[in-house]
Amino acid sequence: MKNQTVTISSIDWAHWQPDLLTTLVFIRQQQQVLLIHKKTGLGAGKILGPGGKFEPFETPLACAIRETEEELEITPHDLQPMAELFFHDLAHPKIKVYVYVTDHFTGTPTETREAAPLWCSIQDLPLDQMWADDQFWLPQILQNEPIRGWFYFDGERLVDHHIESIAVSF
Repeated sequence: MKNQTVTISSIDWAHWQPDLLTTLVFIRQQQQVLLIHKKTGLGAGKILGPGGKFEPFETPLACAIRETEEELEITPHDLQPMAELFFHDLAHPKIKVYVYVTDHFTGTPTETREAAPLWCSIQDLPLDQMWADDQFWLPQILQNEPIRGWFYFDGERLVDHHIESIAVSF
């Protein structure tokens, strides 16, 4: 039986430990943001930012750069930390995500085995094809408003969330 009473405030965040550490990168250019249509792994079939899981002893910044290079064959530069996101789901791994934003990269976004590049208007994000939580934080960070967010999911259904504006550095 699923626990119907779990809320963000009922989770012991002081002792919460993620099962996975991951990154996301959002590259802006002329009122557009570079997203991906994810083909494999977590989020397959959805539209999201490039990123992925840490390798052993990897820093958040190194992971963000490596994952963007692997998924789109481009190198992001001058990455600015913009969000820390915490995802709790009883049926899936607990995930902490470090989110970066930049306006600079080298290379040409290229489709790979993992992802297809997709430029989208910042004013008209395809939120209906993204994770349910994105609507609550992605527009803020694309406007350089750092946040910390906590999310409780039941499978793919967002049950509860809390967002706060902060000064971010990692």
